[in-house]
Amino acid sequence: MAVWFLRIAAVYLSIGVVLGMTMGIIHDFTLTSVHAHINLLGWLSMAAFGLIYHFYPRAAETVLAKIHFWLHNLFVPVMQGSIALQLTVSEAFLPVTIVSSLLVVIGVLLFTVNLLIQVNAKHAATQQKSKQVSG
Repeated sequence: MAVWFLRIAAVYLSIGVVLGMTMGIIHDFTLTSVHAHINLLGWLSMAAFGLIYHFYPRAAETVLAKIHFWLHNLFVPVMQGSIALQLTVSEAFLPVTIVSSLLVVIGVLLFTVNLLIQVNAKHAATQQKSKQVSG
């Protein structure tokens, strides 16, 4: 799970950087909010999820983690596409943006619940001690 979050985060980084560079080259910043969301929800959030799940593999193995993964990876692109279409074509795409945004939020809330359940101070201390002994 952690590896997939990190790999996909790298793809989002590339998309966000290319989009930003393209906007700068053509001097059209209509898609600035899409650029910002791709970098935040795609690159930064996905990388953080991947690192957290790497350091807490027990949390990565849960059903909540799997649902979070799929909600985030299916609906962040839908949300970004619908925002881009709203900005460039028609406000008629607003309902798609709203629904996809809500599904991303639900995924993030599931991530939070998962961490609150799976990661506790005792578990973190045990993992830290085992790394010190083995390292």
